[in-house]
Amino acid sequence: MTAFFKRLALLLVTMLLVTALAFAAFTVIPADPTASILGMNATEEQIAALRAKLGLDLPLWQRYTTWLTDFVRGNFGTSYRFSMPVEDLLRPRVEATLALTGLSFLLIVAVSLPLGLLAAHKEDGLLDRLVTVCGQVTMSIPNFILGIGVIWLFALILGVFQQKYVPPEDGLWAHIRYLLFPALAVALPKTAMTVRLLRGSVLGELRQDYVRTAYSKGNAPRAVLVFHVLRNAMIPVVTFLAMTIPDIMAASIVIEQLFGIPGLGQMLISSIGNRDYPVVQAIVVIAAFVVVACSFLADLLYRLMDPRIGGR
Repeated sequence: MTAFFKRLALLLVTMLLVTALAFAAFTVIPADPTASILGMNATEEQIAALRAKLGLDLPLWQRYTTWLTDFVRGNFGTSYRFSMPVEDLLRPRVEATLALTGLSFLLIVAVSLPLGLLAAHKEDGLLDRLVTVCGQVTMSIPNFILGIGVIWLFALILGVFQQKYVPPEDGLWAHIRYLLFPALAVALPKTAMTVRLLRGSVLGELRQDYVRTAYSKGNAPRAVLVFHVLRNAMIPVVTFLAMTIPDIMAASIVIEQLFGIPGLGQMLISSIGNRDYPVVQAIVVIAAFVVVACSFLADLLYRLMDPRIGGR
């Protein structure tokens, strides 16, 4: 339990530093957000009045503490561009990005685990070689190129993908069916990495003494693989999967632009261009929290699955 609380304290300190950096970064930028709100013809009096209204005339430490206190309470501020609460603006965007991220993660798990086991079970066989070659190719291609390939294959050639975003309120199944194709573009590289990691982990476990003991007791090879080897082989894979969630989210933000998904990616790019700093700060902190939380989760899972380090 001591290790758990140490990691939790480290998570909180890390998030505090991230919020400070995210807030300070947009303070030192020379561009004034009031110029984008009022336009180039605004007078000095109008700019001063707007800065006072937005609290930009206050000291940096006072603005930060007020912003952080409100952020912890769930108040992310007000958008400069849309004049509405940031949390209301981001809620549907977060839902779209999380839906794409979650579906991509499910695809990675559903495809990589059986492929990794089969590739290890048939070491140096045709399936193993095919999986290795396809994995090398997939890992070397950027996500947005894979996205273009998905559109070309499934929309233009096969005609099974309609290139128009379907929101969940228009039908949950239609929404999931649309997200399946961008999720495929997000998932392919990480699936290849997971298959490779699981294959190597399984092959390493198959050379351990306990496997020979299991065979000597008359267990079938498939039973040994599933009931004895898989649990130990999954330790590095589970922690790797936990750490891939931030990468999947980052790739999802890129793919959103290509598939026209109204998620955090579109909002982040437009908010940076419009100097809508409250929105940008909220997205940066949310993304940072996902990264730190996944790191904490990966460490926790590793300790739970490997009792040898559980008390460290």
